[in-house]
Amino acid sequence: MRWSLWLLALFGVAVAIALGLSMQAGTVTVFVAPYRIDMSLNLVLIALAAGFLFMYAALRGLLRVMELPAQARRWRTQQRERSAQQALLNAMVMWMAGRFLRSRKAALQALAQVDSLLGSLDLENQSSMRLMRSLLHLLAAESAHALRDKTSRDEHFQQALNHEDGRRVDQKVELQDAAYLNAARWALHDREAQQAHHYLSQLPMGVARRTMALRLRLKADRLSQQHLPAMDTARLLAKHGAFSAGPARSLLRGLAIACLDDCHDGSQLQSSWALLLPDERAMPEVALHASNRLLSVQGDPQIALQWLMPVWQDMVNTSGTMTEDQRQKLVKTMSTALFELEPDSDWLARIELARLNNPRSLELQYLSGMVCLRHGLWGKATQLLEQVAPRLSAGELQRHAWRALAELAENKGDNLQALACWKLSARG
Repeated sequence: MRWSLWLLALFGVAVAIALGLSMQAGTVTVFVAPYRIDMSLNLVLIALAAGFLFMYAALRGLLRVMELPAQARRWRTQQRERSAQQALLNAMVMWMAGRFLRSRKAALQALAQVDSLLGSLDLENQSSMRLMRSLLHLLAAESAHALRDKTSRDEHFQQALNHEDGRRVDQKVELQDAAYLNAARWALHDREAQQAHHYLSQLPMGVARRTMALRLRLKADRLSQQHLPAMDTARLLAKHGAFSAGPARSLLRGLAIACLDDCHDGSQLQSSWALLLPDERAMPEVALHASNRLLSVQGDPQIALQWLMPVWQDMVNTSGTMTEDQRQKLVKTMSTALFELEPDSDWLARIELARLNNPRSLELQYLSGMVCLRHGLWGKATQLLEQVAPRLSAGELQRHAWRALAELAENKGDNLQALACWKLSARG
C-alpha cells in the first residue's frame, strides 16, 4: 500500500512538471551583437538552476580538497590515540596476568605516546589524555612495586599526583584518592605502618570511611600495635558487613585480648575493660583473659569475679555453649580469685547450688571442692576432690586437685596418702 501511494505521488509530480514546462509563459532574448538569441523562460530557469548546482558542487569539492591535510593530521592523531589506548590495555592485562616487567614497559610506551599527543589536541581531548597519563603512572607504579623498584614507584606516584592541570575536579579528586589508597597498600606491604598512616590521613573524611580504606587502616593499626584504634576500625567494618559473623567475632576477640595485654596494672585493665562493648565483654575468651590478667597484676579479685559473671551464668546453664577448655579455665580462674578473697558464704552457696543442678559437671564439682577447702570444710572438700580427681582429664585442674588432696592428707597426718597424691599430682 505504501509503495502504491509513493508511485501515485511520483506520477503526480511528473505530470505537474510536464504541464509546467509545456506552458510557454514568456521568452528571454539575449542580444550579443550582431546576434540575437531567443530562449524560452523555462529553459532559462532550468539553466540557472543547473548552473547553481554545478557551482555549489564545485565549491564543495574545492573545500574538501583543502581539508585533506587537516583530515590527514586528524587521522594520524586518532591512530596515535588508539595506539596509546591499546598500550594502556596491554599494560593492564599484563599487570593482572603477573607480567609486571612487560606491564611497566607497555605503560612507559603509552606514556611516551600520550606526552607526544598532548601538544596537538584541543582542551577536551587534552583532559582525557591527562587522565590517561595519570592512570598510566599509577599502573607503572604498581608494576614497579611488584618488581621491588621503590625509587621508580615513588617517582611515578608523585607524577600521578602532580599532573592535575586541565582535568575536571571530580576526576582530579578520584585520582588523588586512588593514588593515596594504593600508596598506603604499598607501605603496608613493606611493613611501614607510619607511612601507611600518613597516606591514609591525606584522604577526605568520606573516602576514609570506605570499606577499602578501613581495611587498610585496620592493617596499619595492627601492624603498629595500636590495638584500641584497631578495635574501633574493626567495629566499623563489622557494622558495614565487611566480614561475616564468624570472622568478625574472631577479629574483635583477638583485638580485645591484645588491648588487655597492653595493660600493665589494674587501673589500666579496668579502663580498657570499660572501653569494650557488652557483646565483647560477654565473650568467654575475653572475660577469662581479662580476669587472669587482673589477678596476675595483683588486681582486685572481686572485680575479676564480676567480669566472669556472664561466663559463669553461661556455664551453669544446662544449654551453655562453652567448650571443655573454657570451662576448665573458668573454674581455675574463679578458684584463684576466691582463694585470694575472704571466705564468702554467698559464693559457697551459689557454687553448691550450681553443682547440684549440674551433677555431671566435673568442673563444678572440682570448684565446689576447692571452695569448701577455702572455707575450712575439709571433710566435704576431700570427698568431692577424691571423686573428681581421677575423672578429670590430664591437665592443670587434675594436678591442682591431687595437690589439694595431698595437703589435706598431710594435715590429717596420713603421710602415705599424701605421698600417693603428690605422685599423682606430679604425674598429671
